[in-house]
Amino acid sequence: MTNTTLVVQGMSCGHCVSSIEGNVGKLNGIETVKVHLKDGKVDVKFNPEKVSLKEITEVIEEQGYDVA
Repeated sequence: MTNTTLVVQGMSCGHCVSSIEGNVGKLNGIETVKVHLKDGKVDVKFNPEKVSLKEITEVIEEQGYDVA
C-alpha cells in the first residue's frame, strides 16, 4: 500500500468532503480516503498495482476541485 497526501483547492463544506471521499473511495484499490477540510488536504492509502495516483487525481478534478 502507498500513502499520499494531496493538496486540494476548492473544498469548502461537508458536501465537498462527502463528494471526494465517496467518489475516490469507489475506485478499485483504494483502502482509505480522508479529507481534511480546514487544511485543504486529502490523505489516500491505495494499492498502486490496482489504481494510479493519476486516476485518483482525475476523479477529484472531475468533481470540480483543483489538485495542486
